[in-house]
Amino acid sequence: MPKETKPKTKPKRRSKLYEPLTLVFVRSVDDRIPRVFLSRWVDHIVRHLSSMPLSSVADRRLRACSELTLVFTSELEIQRLNREFRGKNKATDVLSFAPTDEGSLGELVFSLSVLRKQAGEHGLTMNQELGYMVLHGVLHLLGYDHETSPREARRMFELQDKVFDAVLSRW
Repeated sequence: MPKETKPKTKPKRRSKLYEPLTLVFVRSVDDRIPRVFLSRWVDHIVRHLSSMPLSSVADRRLRACSELTLVFTSELEIQRLNREFRGKNKATDVLSFAPTDEGSLGELVFSLSVLRKQAGEHGLTMNQELGYMVLHGVLHLLGYDHETSPREARRMFELQDKVFDAVLSRW
């Protein structure tokens, strides 16, 4: 009697290991923060990025972190921060700050009033605009920088658009 053999199958290729990020929400404005949306959105961003070829720095940072802080502030306060840390005396949509605690990816500071204006200009919903800028900030925290050179800008924005489209298509 012949031996029963199991069919040979290739092992499934696993994406890079990742842990969902714990989000810490801080707000200094009365605006409603879409926490459930942001939690799901960030999880989709991390999942998608963890399955892509990233720079070694970005890959290492993504796997080492377990927390991301999201701060929501006024247009005046983000203008002050932008002036203090970037030398630009204007309100902006998002600022990214490197981590000060082990296990943190860093801190993203947003002005929802600036994002509302941009959403209208870009033809996006408020959540889509916020999601796009969360992704933008996360890429900065992973080491991507569109202000260093045209080549780096192209690299960052191509990755940003690819991930945004992929995450948005799941919605």
